[in-house]
Amino acid sequence: MHRLLLLQKAVLVAVGVLLLASASGSGIQPAAAHGGANGIWCTHGAYDAGTNTRTFSLTTNTGYIGTPDGNVVYMWGFSEVAQPFQHPSPVLCVNEGETITIIVQNTLNQDVSITFPGQENVLAAGVPAQPQFDGGGNLTSLTNVAPAGGGSMTYSFVATHPGTFLYQSGTDPDIQVRMGLFGALIVRPADGRYFVYNDAALPVNSEFNHAEGGEILILQSEVDPMLSQAVERGRPFNMNNYHPRYWLINGRGFPDTLAPNYASWLPTQPYGALAQIQPNDETNPLYYLERFVNASSQPLPFHPHGRNAIVIGRDGQPTRGAAGEDVSYERFSLVAGPGQTYDALFHWHNREGYDPTTNPVPVTDPGWQNLQYGMFYSGSPYLGMTGPFPPGMTSMSECGEYYVIAHNHALHQLTSWGVPMTGPGTFTRIDPPGGCMPMP
Repeated sequence: MHRLLLLQKAVLVAVGVLLLASASGSGIQPAAAHGGANGIWCTHGAYDAGTNTRTFSLTTNTGYIGTPDGNVVYMWGFSEVAQPFQHPSPVLCVNEGETITIIVQNTLNQDVSITFPGQENVLAAGVPAQPQFDGGGNLTSLTNVAPAGGGSMTYSFVATHPGTFLYQSGTDPDIQVRMGLFGALIVRPADGRYFVYNDAALPVNSEFNHAEGGEILILQSEVDPMLSQAVERGRPFNMNNYHPRYWLINGRGFPDTLAPNYASWLPTQPYGALAQIQPNDETNPLYYLERFVNASSQPLPFHPHGRNAIVIGRDGQPTRGAAGEDVSYERFSLVAGPGQTYDALFHWHNREGYDPTTNPVPVTDPGWQNLQYGMFYSGSPYLGMTGPFPPGMTSMSECGEYYVIAHNHALHQLTSWGVPMTGPGTFTRIDPPGGCMPMP
């Protein structure tokens, strides 16, 4: 019976992949190298040095995403003009001090808009953005809209301070944000020495790794397939019945979260969530950075095993006291509320320093017949080493790296419509010193 269920799941996943391929054509094609196989993949827009303006042209799109239980779910999203649907919407990366212009083309059959929490003096069509009301004085949108059926709206603001932010629809957000009209906005400091905030007292600054691969995005969201089905069929939906069945990281559920950015078999879900790092030592004294963004409707706790998060910023503001003192703090499990963002440092230190000759693991492994090997085990307990396996077994380890799980700590959400260990989970991959080739 267990083998039959596994076979049925494999068939469902295969069908889901075929449906996604037919719905999305060849999938998203990254326009340029904005990142690596793992880590944050940025969309940079078009930059005009003469005016210090960065422009993004986004359009609304509809499409389908795959879930680890083999389902295919209808969603909305913003994408770059001339690019197909993607979920979540692009990660917009800008620099402090730039004037940011975002042009939205609306192809949907209802008005849409974008709000930019944490940004000041946002303009819409050149005038201050304002909430919208109907003739009866009822609020219809939190900001100016791009009208349904081909309308457009241009938003602009100056990125006055660095940090991690959320952008999302301000029109009927209970439905439109849940349907996928959201994304992450990253403002990098103008002073290139400092990677997160222009504050020389923060531990992240001059010693931090400036490569984009040193940053990890944990963008958490949720999906109610019943809402998605109602929207797809043009039927009303009572939000009192809203009940998420999927919780995602960067638009994917586990194990898809481990796949690299722009994996060909996930044509509409371009962003992976694997943190690929090296041990912290004298040759690699750098911290890594995680940017946490919660686009869901409820608080979500995230727990990275084996490495606590040092919180250095919340909602785009550095953790500083009233007198300017450093009040960063460490968390075993980080809870982000709806719409909230965190910036956190982390590293992994090989404290035991086990070595097969000078410092062996003080435990003798049982025989093969008494062990169950995981797919990412290298055959050796030592970092950077591989070992033999029982006949017929294969491993996904490349060079003896370690894998440590990181996941949503609300365990009932670590599911896909009840299928356990398929929701918002990922791994930290610790490569041996010097690294090894990334996962294909």
